[in-house]
Amino acid sequence: MFFLKMILRSFSRQFKRRLLIAVTVCLSATVSVAMLGVVFDVGDKLNAELSTYGSNIVVQPKADAVVNDLYNTTDGSAGSSSGTDDDSADPTAFLKESDAKKIKTIFWAFNITNFAPELNIHADAACSGSAASSCKATSVPIVGTWFAKTLHMDSGESTVAGVNGMRSWWKLDGSWPKDDSEQAIVGATLASKLGLHIGDTLTLDKTISTDSSAGGRERNRVKVTITGIYESGDSDDNGIYMPSIVAQTLANLPDSVDKIEVKALTTPDNDLARKAAKNPNALTQDEWETWYCTAYPSSIAYQIEEVIPGAVAKQVRQVAALQGDVLNKTQAVMVLMTALSLIAAAIAVANLMAASIGERGAELALLKAIGATDGAVSRLMLAETALISLVGALVGALAGSGVAQLVGHIVFGSGITMRPMVFVLVFVLLAITVLIASLSSIRSILGLRPAEVLHGR
Repeated sequence: MFFLKMILRSFSRQFKRRLLIAVTVCLSATVSVAMLGVVFDVGDKLNAELSTYGSNIVVQPKADAVVNDLYNTTDGSAGSSSGTDDDSADPTAFLKESDAKKIKTIFWAFNITNFAPELNIHADAACSGSAASSCKATSVPIVGTWFAKTLHMDSGESTVAGVNGMRSWWKLDGSWPKDDSEQAIVGATLASKLGLHIGDTLTLDKTISTDSSAGGRERNRVKVTITGIYESGDSDDNGIYMPSIVAQTLANLPDSVDKIEVKALTTPDNDLARKAAKNPNALTQDEWETWYCTAYPSSIAYQIEEVIPGAVAKQVRQVAALQGDVLNKTQAVMVLMTALSLIAAAIAVANLMAASIGERGAELALLKAIGATDGAVSRLMLAETALISLVGALVGALAGSGVAQLVGHIVFGSGITMRPMVFVLVFVLLAITVLIASLSSIRSILGLRPAEVLHGR
């Protein structure tokens, strides 16, 4: 009881100095809780933010993947061809469109935020309507895909997939086509070249191979209504996007796609992920289980290959590397800010305690003169500092949680999930910081000579 009374009396006698210690610890706790809270939650937030800029996994037929690896070529897509109607520019190996929904059955299905199959072909275009007089027949690249297709899974669940959610950076004038209609959107460059406007009708013709006696070739024709004109900022502006069923009808390739773009929330690669990406069979059993049960891009790609026959899934290296680099740098900055705030708190607390001992030198000397041991006096000072630091830490933890939410809403547009381990870690770090800051003051107490202090020497 006497010990507690002495602690409380010290607060009333040195209220301003104790308040400064509490404020110092409070500010450090605020910064630490906010930064570490964001650090532990920033991975998913950054991945979600970066994934709005396109897919990070591409699924291809094995034959195409082998050719791309051998000749260092890229996948065909809208705007990637030279504009000639050359059959060799169209794909020759395909996946089944009906297999695409199996992507949502893998172990990391909930990390698959969106996906869209594509059929890349070329066809001759002829316009009607307002553009009929200025539109000449020309070969154009076409992508048949999903826009916002509702998929009904065998488990009874439903999901929506398509490029609507994977082309957020596009500027679309008009509306997206419906997946069950003969509609299309046209890139701004191609629309300008053909004189197309929203509402115009575009006739597309394509020569296909057949088994008939008439030379083994015939012309397929479809008509689509232009519902929108988009600007992508890249070569896609030279192409046409339409529902996959329309493109398959035009190319006489039912249930066929040559690529599936997948957008997934992933964990940045580390040494284990890079080792597995080279050869999963080289992993030990423990390494295999860790890798398979972690959302690495290579792990998700491997699982996609397991469920889609004849497919090779590869991560888009540029996107995966960007996500990892941004995440690591962001976390490093926040950890550095936390460390600097703790160092500043240690220096401030040490100086405040030293000043407090200087002012209370006579009191502490008197305690030692009447029989108090060095340990007892040291415990008194530590208890006083620990109690006021605890109050500051509690207030700072609440303030830090609020700051973390503010950062989350301003930067990511959503709240930050505060994990209990953040508070435990901050309190442990602050306890160590205060203890280290108190060591110099404790040494001063141990060197205090009651006779000299009381005689004013």
